[in-house]
Amino acid sequence: MTQTVAGCILTPQGWVRGQMLFTDRIHAIEGTPVAEPAFDEALVLPGFVDLHVHGGGGADVMDGHGAMDTIARIHASHGTTSLLATTMTAPRSAIELAMADVGRAMQNPMPGAAHILGVHLEGPFISPAKLGAQPDVVRLGTTQEVSALSALARIRVLTLAPEMAGHLDLIRELGGMGILAQIGHSSGSYEDGVAALNAGASGFTHLFNAMSPLHHRAPGMVGAALAHAQYAELIPDLLHVHPGAIRAARRAIPKLFCVTDATSGTGMPDGTYHLGSHTVTKCMGGVRLADGTLAGSVLTMDQALRNLVSIGIPLRDAALHVSTHAADYVGEHERGRLQRGAHADVVVMSPDLQLRHVFAQGHAVNLAVH
Repeated sequence: MTQTVAGCILTPQGWVRGQMLFTDRIHAIEGTPVAEPAFDEALVLPGFVDLHVHGGGGADVMDGHGAMDTIARIHASHGTTSLLATTMTAPRSAIELAMADVGRAMQNPMPGAAHILGVHLEGPFISPAKLGAQPDVVRLGTTQEVSALSALARIRVLTLAPEMAGHLDLIRELGGMGILAQIGHSSGSYEDGVAALNAGASGFTHLFNAMSPLHHRAPGMVGAALAHAQYAELIPDLLHVHPGAIRAARRAIPKLFCVTDATSGTGMPDGTYHLGSHTVTKCMGGVRLADGTLAGSVLTMDQALRNLVSIGIPLRDAALHVSTHAADYVGEHERGRLQRGAHADVVVMSPDLQLRHVFAQGHAVNLAVH
């Protein structure tokens, strides 16, 4: 059955005041181009694309046993229509358990839930000097382990520390496997970052966090990203990264995209939750280890959009950061945009950027209750 939404529609060419007709795909966008939405009209935006999701609704990707169903539903209720299930550094058996559940969920997609694009393998091939909230069970990466894990569920993105022995060669091999190598959880130098990019690395994991910082005489991984990257992910919860640093990254990196790095406490009351093998506490809008270290976030993508707009980023640009750039990064050119033939992944928001409706591949999503 063909459905219709009306309002000011954000297309790749700009705003159109009118209506959009869709089933599971967009059939037509009809209306008049306008420079900006009116102050009182509904906003029709591309569904959000989140490439770094550890959990939500009390469930963690590492739980296995059906956790992905809960995670896909809770994030869809906040406007995320596509996501990458993100693992933690862990023994191989624990990662295999998580990957098997992701593979099951991908083979049996739920209507009205976020579409699972695959896996973001965050670790275990990271630096022990930049664990962040990752458990200290790191190891060197091999194509054999990556291949075995990818047989359980498709790995789309893999975070690694390029300065570790053999990892430049691994980056080259990942490209041939169709996996995007991201630089992250790294204590490497600027030169290590440039070497990784030259070897085929594609982006940076949660830019500024868990990587060697920028200093004017030692630019570090942050400097390599700002000087050379086309793509990088960033957590805009306004806890992980200062608004000034977000603005600097936007000026330097053409296709900066936002992620939540969401954990099991997302969409849940304050309290104690888990992140992989760690116990974490949700309070004051964030989630932390016992020593106060930020441990992922409880951000949702609708809030990410509001945060970007609150620091002065135009809505059209903010929508690119939470949808189109991420979709392009992983080669999903029929997602993250509203145009004829694309998947009907749609969010409808009020003028003050509150969700009114979400459609995931044309299926209506039950919104979160606030």
